[in-house]
Amino acid sequence: MTLRQNTPSRHPTSGVVPRSEAPHPALDVPVDEGAQSPPRLDRLVFGVTSAFAVGFLVWGFVSKDTLATASTDALGWVMDSLGWLFVLSASGFVVFVLWLAIGRFGRIPLGRDDEEPEFRTASWIAMMFSAGMGIGLMFYGVSEPISFFATPPPGTGEAGNPEATQTAMATTLFHWTLHPWAIYAVVGLSIAYGVYRKGRVQLISAAFEPLLGRHARGPAGRVIDMLAIFATLFGSAASLGLGTLQIRSGLEIVAGIGEVGNAVLVGIIAVLTAAFVLSAVSGVARGIQWLSNINMVLAVTLAAFVFVVGPTVFILNLLPTAMGSYLGDLPMMAARTGAEGAETDAWLQSWTIFYWAWWLSWTPFVGMFIARISRGRTIRQFVTGVLLVPSLVSLVWFAIFGGTAIDLQEAGTDIAGAGGLESQLFTTLEQLPLSTLASVLVMVLVAIFFVSGADAASVVMGSLSEHGSSEPRRPTVVFWGVATGAVAAVMLLVGGSDALSGLQRITIVAAVPFVLVMIGLAVALVKDLRQDPLMVRRAYAVEAVEQAVVTGVTEHGDDFVISVDRDPEAGPDPDRS
Repeated sequence: MTLRQNTPSRHPTSGVVPRSEAPHPALDVPVDEGAQSPPRLDRLVFGVTSAFAVGFLVWGFVSKDTLATASTDALGWVMDSLGWLFVLSASGFVVFVLWLAIGRFGRIPLGRDDEEPEFRTASWIAMMFSAGMGIGLMFYGVSEPISFFATPPPGTGEAGNPEATQTAMATTLFHWTLHPWAIYAVVGLSIAYGVYRKGRVQLISAAFEPLLGRHARGPAGRVIDMLAIFATLFGSAASLGLGTLQIRSGLEIVAGIGEVGNAVLVGIIAVLTAAFVLSAVSGVARGIQWLSNINMVLAVTLAAFVFVVGPTVFILNLLPTAMGSYLGDLPMMAARTGAEGAETDAWLQSWTIFYWAWWLSWTPFVGMFIARISRGRTIRQFVTGVLLVPSLVSLVWFAIFGGTAIDLQEAGTDIAGAGGLESQLFTTLEQLPLSTLASVLVMVLVAIFFVSGADAASVVMGSLSEHGSSEPRRPTVVFWGVATGAVAAVMLLVGGSDALSGLQRITIVAAVPFVLVMIGLAVALVKDLRQDPLMVRRAYAVEAVEQAVVTGVTEHGDDFVISVDRDPEAGPDPDRS
């Protein structure tokens, strides 16, 4: 049996539509990228969100005690009523993106059929990783494994039990590998597919067109974009707050200036806010890509240094142990909820649900950012890169820094009891050679992670405020950059002596509405993908070839060919008339 195409027509994916102006759903028609209007402010979206941000800032600076009380009460209601929603949705997104990548949708490109990726793979991974969770890895690289080692999660045994190391590493990887990156992937896929495959504007609301139709461009869509801005504002502010706490701790330890107060925190935020605003207005290619590549080199240098001068053999042994423990404990960790008691509920509030809320609130800007840099990759390539590569890097990172801290703790150095979470990395480095130089490098890394992450966030909020413009105007970007820094300051002040609690409370509450937006995005994406030209062609091909084979075998046995010609019932061919 042979297959032969008789007609000399153009390739079906060339984008040429010879017989009518309306494109056939099986054809990959190029997007008119010049059709996007110049950047212009969406007065309703920007007006409402900016007024909300300013109101929050006024409330925080005028009466932080009442804001603290309100956030505490709101958090209590969220944990009691919606904790299960965070737990189920986070794991659901992991299953969802794996299903997309492994199944028939995996071949669909985020762009034209034969389009090449816009960025080299190394730069793509560097930008994605830096924007995704850079500050978090610096802040929690030591503190989370050592915290779980010294005080195991509820239900996993007493402190010092033989399996404490495995439990600590498994729980840390649960929070930092598949789950956060699957959450990012949902938004990234939805935006990249809509913009580069369908020609839509770069808005969260535009991805809802399969569900809402024209209403996605009306009031309902604007509400979705407002929720995305709110989530981004508080999620990125939480990251800035963590970075500020760590830089303050570094200054106290390295410079020997003793304990400093809130004025220094606000000063650090002000300096770094000015830096990332300057970076943001320089654009993706010159700003974020440049900073991300520098950060990757510095982070690899720091990790290699600790690996070499630290407990190298213990770290190497910890890598397979951590991965095996994570995979073995994954079902139990994913099913943990407040139903297990008050102790578990309080632990989830400080750790797992805070993380899920934090990742959810980061998704508008991280998802839109990785969509911006992922043009030309297939869904399978996208999910593989976004899900697996950062997860493997996180495994190595936590094995190096967490493993070093655990080894020191077991040898008698009290890393877990060394001040707050933000100081434990510096305490660990103090036990190693060249500790001052390494600590300075940490502060530089945190500062650049701060700048590159907030850089991406302010650009994305500017884009959401300007009808999805890929290059929002500088005044809009500057406003959101300054607002992010100011909100971070308020969130730290609301926490009082425990500044971290203020970050956690407000982040969880702010992320609640966006959980529902994320679920809607997943449904809309599947509806979109089912109508993709590749899927339509596949359906045509399966049906046509199946019918042709049945006819050929029936009439000619094994000696037949399959040819392609015009359907005689369709009338004369206008191209040959």
